[in-house]
Amino acid sequence: MLITLLKSKIHSAKITKSDLNYQGSIEIDEDLMDASGIVEYEKVLVANISNGNRFETYVITGERGTGVIALNGAASRLGELGDKIIIFAFAQVEEDKLKDHKPKIVLVDENNAVSEIIY
Repeated sequence: MLITLLKSKIHSAKITKSDLNYQGSIEIDEDLMDASGIVEYEKVLVANISNGNRFETYVITGERGTGVIALNGAASRLGELGDKIIIFAFAQVEEDKLKDHKPKIVLVDENNAVSEIIY
């Protein structure tokens, strides 16, 4: 049996950009993607700490080192510039591997740069 568990999360990232007319997705700085193990086009759950909205979308790669966290398309209506969000990615894990599974938690500073990684 496969169990869906947290694979990784980026905690308390700040929305830096929004584009209603983009086709959709969340754009994430490539440094944050590398640190968290989240890959382009991966499905993620986004929770807006500032207003309580939660939504699913997919990831597109943002420019490395910019700290960009951009809500695009319909998602842009679910957060405002400066809102804090949590980005969750999940994985399906075989039941016999559950004890070995540890999610990767990425904490960021006020500029969306990695401040700590917890395994």
